[in-house]
Amino acid sequence: MDEGTAATTRRDAALGRRAARTRDAILEGARRLFLDRGYAGTRIGNITDACGISRAGFYTYFHDKREVFNALGENAYRDILKIVSCWEAMPRPCDLPDVIGWVHAYFAFMDVHGAFIFASGHSAPADEQFRNSSRRMQMRVASLLGANLRGRQTEPTSAPEALGLSILGMLERAWCYCRAQELPVGDDDIIRTVARLILGDLNPIH
Repeated sequence: MDEGTAATTRRDAALGRRAARTRDAILEGARRLFLDRGYAGTRIGNITDACGISRAGFYTYFHDKREVFNALGENAYRDILKIVSCWEAMPRPCDLPDVIGWVHAYFAFMDVHGAFIFASGHSAPADEQFRNSSRRMQMRVASLLGANLRGRQTEPTSAPEALGLSILGMLERAWCYCRAQELPVGDDDIIRTVARLILGDLNPIH
């Protein structure tokens, strides 16, 4: 956690309920703007217009848009670790309803953080420090998910991080197709299909 994020965390502890709602509104407005305009194309003025607050109001909560982007990333990282760790408590062996429930939970995570995840993949702060931090977080999540799945495979993969990245990519693209792009496919159908693919990877049929 960098100094800017640590400062934000300290300020959060002192925020009242109304102030916390304002800060959340800034984050939500910025999340949508980063997806639509990209990080470089989003100005603080765009964020304040989207939230209906003044620039002074913005600076009450954040130093700059980089700090907003960092906060969105911290929130997404915290929540995705919770979702991935759910595999540790799932039955062994798990069945299709178990995996469907987990995919539902992942889609719910993407409903909150999907815009940021896709924005960060296409437009993000360009400095090397940010890129390295983002890579480390992505690989930690992929390795954790891959290790959890590998422990359940009848034929364990030799590259759990590749397994994790592949499953994450499938989940996020499937969510994008049916929720973000609103293609004509039912949520339940695509979630069940993704769950079957995950379960098939755990127990391949020859």
